[in-house]
Amino acid sequence: MSTLLQPYNERMMEVLLYIQRNLDGDLSPETLAEQACFSVAHFHRIFKGMIGESLKEHVRRLRLERGAYRLCYTDKSVMNIALDAGFESPETFSRAFKKRFLVPPSDFRNSSRAILSPGNDGKIHYRPEPSTKNFQLDESPAKNKVEIRTRKETQVVFIRHVGPYFDVTKAWAKLCGWGFGKGLMSYQTEFLGLCYDDPDITPTEKIRYDACFSIDNEVETPPGMGIQFIPGGKYAVTTHYGDYEGLHDAYRELYGKWLPTSGYQLKNNIPSFEKYIKAPPDVPPEKAVTELWLAIY
Repeated sequence: MSTLLQPYNERMMEVLLYIQRNLDGDLSPETLAEQACFSVAHFHRIFKGMIGESLKEHVRRLRLERGAYRLCYTDKSVMNIALDAGFESPETFSRAFKKRFLVPPSDFRNSSRAILSPGNDGKIHYRPEPSTKNFQLDESPAKNKVEIRTRKETQVVFIRHVGPYFDVTKAWAKLCGWGFGKGLMSYQTEFLGLCYDDPDITPTEKIRYDACFSIDNEVETPPGMGIQFIPGGKYAVTTHYGDYEGLHDAYRELYGKWLPTSGYQLKNNIPSFEKYIKAPPDVPPEKAVTELWLAIY
């Protein structure tokens, strides 16, 4: 194991062990992120990159596997097992269980006395007495090139969008329409998107995103817009080529594969941001070029 990767692995192993030992306890993103010493948004992206599934998927799968174990080795009713697994009813538990194990809970109990895991890519499974020796992280190398860059503090005009990332078009239209009308745009202007939340964990209607463009001097902004500063310093930068639907995988690569082996640490108080080099409608979506910037030290 790389000596650079080891600290991240150790922190993630502790989190995985905590999850297995506290499947009925507080497994909120805030609790686990604090244990791993990451911000909530950073933690989820690192977790998904290193484990290969989101935190929500991981916990749900382990609870289902525990349910399968209890079906095999206890006489607890399906209803009680369903409630223990966090499901509201035996019906919803049965549907999820059948999707996971290919048979309903009752058939599973009648036909099997072993934990089965068909059709599943997870490498970390439920054990009655968990131990990190059973855990296997995804250590496949990152595919995308990452550069270390230093940038100066940047003053920007911004407008806050709350809602799905794919609905930011109106915010950008309003921001850029005002900026062009005021003559604030030039070939040196940077168009940046500050991404505060991970869509895997934040409800869609509560996702926060700031559409920004850089300015040299402070200006008076209309209601609904404001001025802020993006901190200067050292950043890890990777470039995504193509439509925005691929950004999720690019973030996963940057957080979960490159970062743990890089020797760098995150600046948890600075959100990641996107710099739009080529963007619709100037180019077709598949021709878009987007840089992802991650503050590090």
